[in-house]
Amino acid sequence: MTAGGAPVHRPRLLFVHAHPDDETISTGVSLAHHARLGHDVHVLTCTLGEEGEVIPPELAHLEGACGDPLAPHRRQELAGALAELGVTGHLLGVDGPEGMPRTAAGTAYRDSGMAGSAAAGHPLAFAAADAEEAGRLVRAVVEAVDPDVVVSYDAHGGYLHPDHVQTHRVTRAALRGMSDPPPLYAVLRPRSWVDEDRTWLAEHVDPGLGYTVPRPGEPYLPSEVDDALVTHATVDPAVGGVQEAALRRHATQVVVGEGWFVLSNRVATRLAGREGFARVDLVTGALASTDLVSVASGSGGRVGRPGPTGAGRPGLLEGVSL
Repeated sequence: MTAGGAPVHRPRLLFVHAHPDDETISTGVSLAHHARLGHDVHVLTCTLGEEGEVIPPELAHLEGACGDPLAPHRRQELAGALAELGVTGHLLGVDGPEGMPRTAAGTAYRDSGMAGSAAAGHPLAFAAADAEEAGRLVRAVVEAVDPDVVVSYDAHGGYLHPDHVQTHRVTRAALRGMSDPPPLYAVLRPRSWVDEDRTWLAEHVDPGLGYTVPRPGEPYLPSEVDDALVTHATVDPAVGGVQEAALRRHATQVVVGEGWFVLSNRVATRLAGREGFARVDLVTGALASTDLVSVASGSGGRVGRPGPTGAGRPGLLEGVSL
């Protein structure tokens, strides 16, 4: 309550991700930033990453084993990461309708694996699920959380992983079914940031470690887009330590260095303390972008201020002045 007795709105954000670790890799800066501001931040994870490639040799027995023992292990990793970030977690379908099919770990859907993998043929593979049916489960979480904004992937799922693409579809379906949906934003990286990060990585990742560092001029991922398409951003290097701590919780999937990390593909990615976004059209899935919103960094972090979003809801990260 304010001094005058009027209620104070506590901003709520919901981030929808495909697997454990996606939340920290793609949006860890924004999660930690908003949690530190005292906002009510939630993460919905759609599968438990049963098809993840395990990095530590001592945990290699979990990969591909009968009964999917990797799923509960990654569920514990996810819980640890969310605790580091200071946010609330939800698993798709765990509290869903009675009688619906469940994976061995109790979720509604299973990790579909990379494109072309045998896992895509599993009867509960998330990528093969009916988008409207899965969307109803997502909508139940959206309605329970009642967020001011929802964040997920673009139509390419960031890097074309089938579960990421499906997460985009399902989240759109969930919001289209609401009379007053919150705005949906996709995670993006401006190409100028990508170029800066590649230069930084070449200077900071020891070649003797044997990791691959993307070089200037190499092709961009689908979510690495022209700067003009990125209309919103969180820039807060001060929460970099929180993101790194959360990544270390995902020990089966991630190796963390000083300001960078690698996955099982051994390609280095910079932890630069910044994330970009653009609003998504719920009908077409296209980016509803205009001009780049300027951002500034500082000890407290800054975010891009959005334009109007309608329906009386604040836009992404609104309430923090430049």
